[in-house]
Amino acid sequence: MTAARPGPAFSIHDIPFSMHGSWFGISPVLAERTRAEDLHLVSHQNGMHAVLRFVPLDTTTGDRAETRVETRPSLLEWAHDGGRIGLAYASPDTVRLRGEGLGLRITAAAETLTPFTGAYFYRDPVDGAHVFTSYETGRRYRITVLSGAVTEVSGSQALGGGDRGITITADVGGVWEAAIEELDSARRPYASSETFGQVVEAAEHAFAAFADTVAPWRSSGTPAAELAAYVLWSATVRPAALVTRPAVLMSKHWMDKVWSWDHCFNALALAPGAPALAWDQFSLPFDHQDGSGALPDSVTHSEVLYNFVKPPIHGWALGHLRRRLPEPLDRAELTEAYDRLTRWTDFWLTARRAPGAALPHYQHGNDSGWDNATTFDPERVVVTADLAAFLILQLRELADLATELGRPDDAHRWTRTADTTQAAMLDELWTGDRFVARGVHSGDSWDSSSLLDLMPIALGEHLPESVSTVLADRIDAHLTPHGLATELPASPHYLADGYWRGPIWAPATVLIEDGLRRGGHERLADEISARFRALCETYGFAENFDALTGTGLRDRAYTWTASSYLLLAEAHALRHTAPAAHTGG
Repeated sequence: MTAARPGPAFSIHDIPFSMHGSWFGISPVLAERTRAEDLHLVSHQNGMHAVLRFVPLDTTTGDRAETRVETRPSLLEWAHDGGRIGLAYASPDTVRLRGEGLGLRITAAAETLTPFTGAYFYRDPVDGAHVFTSYETGRRYRITVLSGAVTEVSGSQALGGGDRGITITADVGGVWEAAIEELDSARRPYASSETFGQVVEAAEHAFAAFADTVAPWRSSGTPAAELAAYVLWSATVRPAALVTRPAVLMSKHWMDKVWSWDHCFNALALAPGAPALAWDQFSLPFDHQDGSGALPDSVTHSEVLYNFVKPPIHGWALGHLRRRLPEPLDRAELTEAYDRLTRWTDFWLTARRAPGAALPHYQHGNDSGWDNATTFDPERVVVTADLAAFLILQLRELADLATELGRPDDAHRWTRTADTTQAAMLDELWTGDRFVARGVHSGDSWDSSSLLDLMPIALGEHLPESVSTVLADRIDAHLTPHGLATELPASPHYLADGYWRGPIWAPATVLIEDGLRRGGHERLADEISARFRALCETYGFAENFDALTGTGLRDRAYTWTASSYLLLAEAHALRHTAPAAHTGG
């Protein structure tokens, strides 16, 4: 096995340490706005739950050692005065630990055990391992000491409140090793012939292979590409419970779901190098499509929510996905995609069009993905131009699929519906210099300073040039030194950390950049791409960013942000390496 690069260093406070396929990570982040002093094993089965706490110990005094934490994709280390504890994934459900010059206290994260919460702790008489059973995750966490000694055990078989855990140390000058497994009920005693160094090396190779697959084009000109690949790699979980396929969660922090539009951006980023994984990302929400044709709002390990939906960007995404996949979809895959997209489109044309209406409506800002955008301030049940535009793109993709599948009557029907929907959008919502929203019940119309009102630019080449030009000029006004503000900074409603009322978001950036480029506004598209790439290279892959300072906000390890960076960076790299076109003469 040839040596692999160790990969990029990153802050454990921003990005959890995990592995492709694992349902748990190591992090001090225990919930939104909740950070612990110590690192914890945090599982995402049955929700986000801190299960175990890790406390490095000074072997001389037995007290907590003040350590610094160093992380790269294959290895997490606590370091203190020459002593080190290393932690690495041996498999998606098992981590190995090795300590030298430091001990480690491993305890239940929750100090109280009730009939429904906390972790029961005991020593297994079969193999001598120490086991925590977690009510919250419904899983067991088995600690097997491979070398060294357990010098303290507390709370074994205890009920109620109290400390539960073990302390692992080594002889003077020696080392200790242990393994921790997340398991369902029981398995054979832990055994492995791999050394700790071999575990680290295998993890290095696994991540390096993934990075080379999804970002082979990366260079010094795309300095955040490898870290973006790690964010995707480490946030991927294996199929379990309601997650029907390998899935890239939005994060292994508290945003540990697959939302039914976020998944599209992850699918697109993965498509050229990991086509099977990309197709799984696109398909997963469709596995839970309901009888009306609606997609769920979100899917996670043990929960599927249908109280809201997300915008129908799936036709846009599928068109791009098909062009990015290295091999075309076979007829069975095309047919399945066509049938699922048909049902999703029919949902919008039936369940979301009022009687006699030509245009569909949202029932709440959450349906748009722009939860609290100022477009929704006057009313929530509204007809908006962004929804119409996405549906038009979806109808046109269905027409292309129908043609490819040899269904000309369907193709004609989809094209006719797309044309009439676009005509209605322009007739009912375009004022000559802007798009407005309209309340379904009141019939009132209004405009806002939200970037959402400009999202019909996603129609690209399908928009009349006069409309496209006006939208491009208005989009330019939203461009700060760091990217596209979702609310005009001069607006009285602008909020620096206002979710969709100001901050920069990855999906809006990608959709608008693509629409501008397809509509012939390449200079502006280039500028938006450059600023967003620089933003990620400076501030990481946050859920969103302060539009005026660039600071990353909220979840700092968000996969659709990493995927959006990879999409824009790849396109930039390929534009600058493609051979120049030759003309005659």
